[in-house]
Amino acid sequence: MKALVRGSSLAIATRQRLIETAAELFARRGFKDVTIREICRAGRANVAAVNYHFHDKLGLYTAVVRAAIAQIRGTSDLARQAGEGASPAEKLRAYVRVFLERAAARGRDAWMYQLMAREMTEPTPAFDLIVQQAIRPRIAYLGGIIGELVGCPPTDDRVLRSIASLQAQLLFFSNPGVARMYPTLDLAPPAIEDLADHIATFSLAGIRAAGQRRPSRAARTPRGGPRRAVQTA
Repeated sequence: MKALVRGSSLAIATRQRLIETAAELFARRGFKDVTIREICRAGRANVAAVNYHFHDKLGLYTAVVRAAIAQIRGTSDLARQAGEGASPAEKLRAYVRVFLERAAARGRDAWMYQLMAREMTEPTPAFDLIVQQAIRPRIAYLGGIIGELVGCPPTDDRVLRSIASLQAQLLFFSNPGVARMYPTLDLAPPAIEDLADHIATFSLAGIRAAGQRRPSRAARTPRGGPRRAVQTA
């Protein structure tokens, strides 16, 4: 094998090929069940190239996760831009629309959705990176929107539960299997427009209703647990 010079076009091409190959294999079978030799065979690279670029399998997997995080943050950035200067309700509608449009155009990025689904059920050491760099920023953005809608701080349980409910709908409808069960819910124009409008309208009504409820008992309980009743003589 030709000696790789860090930063050379050959080294850069090899590194990118390994990431793309590993992404498909890790997404399909998970971190534990894929070997370095399999990745190198499929990616037409020497095993030494993994050690050179990534040190080990976890290093390669982390590089794949970082590529997925970049895609997720790209969606979040587009949603922010689409809702810039709009009311909270319109910001939420923009977020829903952008999310579904990106999911519909996933194409060769389908591996990212598979990988994220695996991380949620079978977390690896890279999961904390996903939480810090992809999930928390998105929750913070949605928390600001929903908190403003209901007049609650972003950390209020009603806000957090509303975020979870919204994301659950988006993940459900962006799953390719849903269109096979419900052909009319296929993520394609003009159906995607109707679906985005439904999710946003449904969510806004639920969010506003949730905001009218009292905070949960856990949210009202001071840190350190419930106070003991003061005994009087």
